[in-house]
Amino acid sequence: MSLKTILSQLNFRQRCKRYGLSLWQCPDFVFIIMGIVVIFSALFTYTISFRYIEDPLLIALIVILISWVLLILGYIVTHAVEKLAEATRLKLEFLTIMSHQLRAPFANLRWVIDLLVSGRIGSVPEDQKEYLDILKENSARLEELINKIITVSKIESGRLPLEKKPISLKEIVQKVIHGSKVFAEASNVEIEFHSEDNLPNVVGDESRIREVVENFIDNAIKYTKNKGKVKVSLLKKGNWLYFEVKDSGIGIPKEDQKYIFQKFFRSQTALRRQARGSGLGLFIAKSIILAHKGKIGFSSEEGKGSTFWFTLPISLSKDN
Repeated sequence: MSLKTILSQLNFRQRCKRYGLSLWQCPDFVFIIMGIVVIFSALFTYTISFRYIEDPLLIALIVILISWVLLILGYIVTHAVEKLAEATRLKLEFLTIMSHQLRAPFANLRWVIDLLVSGRIGSVPEDQKEYLDILKENSARLEELINKIITVSKIESGRLPLEKKPISLKEIVQKVIHGSKVFAEASNVEIEFHSEDNLPNVVGDESRIREVVENFIDNAIKYTKNKGKVKVSLLKKGNWLYFEVKDSGIGIPKEDQKYIFQKFFRSQTALRRQARGSGLGLFIAKSIILAHKGKIGFSSEEGKGSTFWFTLPISLSKDN
C-alpha cells in the first residue's frame, strides 16, 4: 500500500464528506475515538489493579476482560454509527437523483403551459385559460419545491456552492420588496422599508442572500392578517450589517419556536391557517447565513407577530 493511499485513508474530513456528516458523526473518526478510549481504559485499569491486587495474573485477566468488553461495545457503537451514516448518504443520493430527474420534466411542462397560454399555437377559450393558469401556478410551486430539495441535499452533503463577491445588501432588499408588491397588495399588507444611508458592502453570494431575504419577506406577508404591516429594516451594527423583517401577523407558539429552523417543520399556527409552504425555507436560510459567517435569529409572540433577522460581516475589500 502506497504512502498516498495511507494518507488518504487517514484524512477523516475527506472520507466523512462521502457521508455528508460532520467529523464527530463520522464512523471512521468514532472508531479512532473508541480505540483511544479502550487504550486509556486499559492503562487506567492496570494502574488501579496494580495498586490493590498483588497477583499479576489476576491483574492481566482484569485488564484483558475490561478491554474486550470495551472493544465489543466500541464495535457495536461504531457499526451502528456506520449504518446511520450509510442511511444518511443513501437518503441524500436519493433526494439528489430524484430531484434532478424531476426538474427536467417540470421545466418542459411549464414551457408547454406557457406556450399554450400565450396563444402562439392557437387561441385559447377563456374557460380553458383559467385551468391553464391553475396548472401554471401549481407547476411553478412544484418546481420551487424541487429546487429547495436540491438545495437541502447540497447543504447536508456540504456541497452548497457559493460565489462570493462584494454586494450591496440594500439593493437586494429593494429589488425583493419591489418584486413582492403585487403579493403584498393582494394580501392587503403594507410594506415599510427603513435603511441607513451609505451602507458598506458585504461579501456573499448574491442569489443565495436574495433567497434568504425573499423567504423572510414572503413569510411576513403570508402570515400577516388583512390590513397588516411588514416593517423591513437594514442598518450597520459595528462590523456587521443587520437585516430585520417585523410583521404583525399570527406569530409562532412558544412550544414551536425551538423547532422553527428544522427541516420540514411548520408551526401549529401555520397549519391552522393552511398557508402554503414546505417547511424548508428557514432551514435553507439559516444554512446560507451560517455559510456566510453570519448570524440568524427571531423573536415571536403568538397573535402579535414575529421578527426575523440576520447579520452579515461587512466587506473589507476595496470595492466598498
